Amino acid sequence: MVLGLPKKVVIIAAVLIGIGIIYVMGVDKRASEGATGGSTGCKVTVTADVLNVRAAPDAGADVVGKFNQNAETGAEPVVQNGFRKLADNKWASSDFLKPVEGTNCG
Repeated sequence: MVLGLPKKVVIIAAVLIGIGIIYVMGVDKRASEGATGGSTGCKVTVTADVLNVRAAPDAGADVVGKFNQNAETGAEPVVQNGFRKLADNKWASSDFLKPVEGTNCG
C-alpha cells in the first residue's frame, strides 16, 4: 500500500494523470500549428493565464487549442465579434492578445 491506497489504485491514478498531461501538451501544440499569421506580419502575445483558441469567433464555439501566458503566435489583422483570427478556424479573444511592437496587426 502507498499512502494507504492499494497499489492498483495508485498505478491507475498515475496513468490517468500521465494521459492528462499528454493531452494538455498536445492541445497547446495543435493550437500553435498553423497559427503563423501567414504573410501579414502580425504577431501577438497572450496576456491571459490560459487562453482558449476557438473554431469560430464566438465564445460558444468549440475549443481547438490553448495558449499559456506570454506565448507568442502569428495572427491576422482580422478582428470579428471581439475575437482575433489566428489562422483558418482558429480564433482567440482579442482582450487577451497584445500585438507585438513593430508588427502589422491592423
